[in-house]
Amino acid sequence: MIVKGVWTQQESLGENFKQIMCAAYGCTRSKTEQLCEPLEVEDCVVQSMALVSPIKWHLAHTSWFFEQFILKRYLPNYQPLHEQYEYLFNSYYNAVGPQHCQSLRGLLSRPTVSEIYAYRKYVDEQMIRMMLEADEKEISEIKALLAVGINHEQQHQELILTDIKHIFSSNPMLPIYHADQAGDQDHRYGTPMRWVEFDGGLYEIGYIAKESHRKREGVSVNLDTDRFFQTSDGLASRALVCSGFTFDNERPGHRAYVNRFAMADRLVTNGEYLGFIEDDGYHRPEFWLSEGWQQVVNAREQHPLYWYEENGAWKQYTLHGPRLLATHEPVCHLSYFEADAFARWSGFRLPTEQEWEVAASFETVGGNLMETKAYHPLPAQGELAGTEDTALDDLLRDSVLESHLPIRQCFGDVWEWTQSAYSAYPGYRQTGGALGEYNGKFMCNQFVLRGGSCATPTDHIRATYRNFWAPETRWQFTGIRLARDLG
Repeated sequence: MIVKGVWTQQESLGENFKQIMCAAYGCTRSKTEQLCEPLEVEDCVVQSMALVSPIKWHLAHTSWFFEQFILKRYLPNYQPLHEQYEYLFNSYYNAVGPQHCQSLRGLLSRPTVSEIYAYRKYVDEQMIRMMLEADEKEISEIKALLAVGINHEQQHQELILTDIKHIFSSNPMLPIYHADQAGDQDHRYGTPMRWVEFDGGLYEIGYIAKESHRKREGVSVNLDTDRFFQTSDGLASRALVCSGFTFDNERPGHRAYVNRFAMADRLVTNGEYLGFIEDDGYHRPEFWLSEGWQQVVNAREQHPLYWYEENGAWKQYTLHGPRLLATHEPVCHLSYFEADAFARWSGFRLPTEQEWEVAASFETVGGNLMETKAYHPLPAQGELAGTEDTALDDLLRDSVLESHLPIRQCFGDVWEWTQSAYSAYPGYRQTGGALGEYNGKFMCNQFVLRGGSCATPTDHIRATYRNFWAPETRWQFTGIRLARDLG
């Protein structure tokens, strides 16, 4: 059955929209399993540290999410596949019930990987049935929860990539997840870092204030409803289902005063970070926050995660396997402490999340995101490409301020640490029920990151998106963009 047409945000949610919801759901679920195709069964059961979950747990938990928050509510007489899955695959939703200990997920040899895939198939079949049979009066509610579930699964798609990278890096064989046809590249040539100036004043911050004025054009859909799990059909459908979606921590839109500032037009590179290392940065406490210095001393950190020296040369482990460190690629896998220490050493600072959003609001989402399949940060591109390696002093301190330059690498490559603590916006209201635990309860001892990474789905990220991690976090694709005050 082929359904053709153009739907807008205002389209009534009728029978055809049920099929669109199925396609949006199906393409998301298929992408998760596609990311697991390079893996062997043994790869999917390893837990390399407490914060890294076995890949099979991600496969199960994302199914649990749809089961718990949609199927149990909207499919009459729904019967869970296994009564203990509610406990085993609940992450942190206390309102739902107790959970298996996060750090012990790697001890669960059962259910097996094949049983987890059977669980996914069971949930998928029930979800499709539920959406096609849903009462017209419930479609709007289901659509809203489906958008949450899709975005939740996209977050776990990124976690699958970062977790398998940490798992593989813990193996002396340093396995390859994804073959890189380019291999080791000569990145002696890069682009200078320039400063982009922004005026001080009151700015609108947050999704509603920033996005509500934009009109969403109609989206064309040519949908084969017998192929709900085909990505080519599902992306346009996902754009409709997730139209206007935001997490509650992006709201409400509000005004914030931002002083005049300048932002670096590209990310800090490996070569620039090497200057910090070679200047004994990891042994100079004057650059470090107190807690960060204790982290460096206690964990004996001397360089970014996944870097190592071999035969006098710096190398790094990537999802393409080990390779020579490319000096003009963005530095990544840094903690907040490392990012802040580098910024202090350079004589500058990290941006606030408000400054970052002001700068990003002029840019279009795109770049080195998950769909490029690079799975690794790439050098900045621009009209000044072809510049030889230059000292950081020359790249930064002698730069001329510009007000019309684009902010390169704004989206993708690496999540950019900001100096902003993760906290509620003025007037914030936490989502009710168990889903209210998604973001609000973590607003303590975390820092905000912006922009997405090379492992973030393109249609998942936006200028108002607020990621957050504890300051010691290193295994995510996290990096640095510098900012500076202007008088």
